[in-house]
Parts: sequence; C-alpha cells; structure tokens
Amino acid sequence: MKTEALLQLDNQLCFPLYAASRMVTKLYQPLLEELDITYPQYLILLVLWENDELTVSEIGSKLMLETNTLTPLLKRMEVKGIIKRTRSIIDERRVIVKLTNKGSSLKEKALCIPTELLSGMAEHFPMEKINRLRTDLNNLLEILSK
Repeated sequence: MKTEALLQLDNQLCFPLYAASRMVTKLYQPLLEELDITYPQYLILLVLWENDELTVSEIGSKLMLETNTLTPLLKRMEVKGIIKRTRSIIDERRVIVKLTNKGSSLKEKALCIPTELLSGMAEHFPMEKINRLRTDLNNLLEILSK
C-alpha cells in the first residue's frame, strides 16, 4: 500500500467500527425509549440482570468503562429508581450497585429487544454472519485489551 493511501478513510479499520457502532446504537434508541433508558444504561442493566449486586469497578470492568464514566450514568439510573447504590460495609471505598424492583422488572420488558433488533438485520445479514462478526469483534477486543 502506498504511504498516501494509509491516511485514506476507506483504508482505516477504526472508521467502519465507529460508524457501525453508532448505527447499531441508533437502532436501539426507539426500543430503549419505551423503557425510558439510554443505550449505556441498557448495557449496565444487561450486566446487572446477569449478576445483581456488583461493585462499580466490577461493572466498569465488564463494560470496559472507567468509574468516572459510569458514576454519572449510575446516578441518573438511581434517580429513575432503577438501581440503588450503597457503600460496602467491609470497605467504604467500594460502592455496590443493586437493581430495584423497577430495574428487575425492566428485564421482562427488554426481552424483545435483541430479537427485534436482529430480525431487522437478518434479511441482509444472516445470523451466521452476525455470530461470526460477534466472535471476531470479541477476539479483537481481547487482543486490544491486553
């Protein structure tokens, strides 16, 4: 590849990843609006629906987010009554995040989201390609996070 081609947008890995991420997130918006949550809040809920009562650090680790990014999101979720944050009795520096009844009940309402999202893509992008892409992206994340 010629050196001037290195800086062409079409030759960048970062741009299609960035643009695809933005477009997929945009597809989630109308589905999440019905639950009155944002996409980052949805990701936090996915983590808590798997394992309730996690520390902010544990959530951050799973989502690859820093505490200073998570804290404002968690505060807004607490104001909405979706989660409850408490200090650990053992170590005051640790904040434990737990779902409220409202947060737990959102899981039932969110069950349709993956299916609705994927059904819109399946016509043009079959499940085998989606699964392969997910595997490739997870492998890329693993390499980049080392």
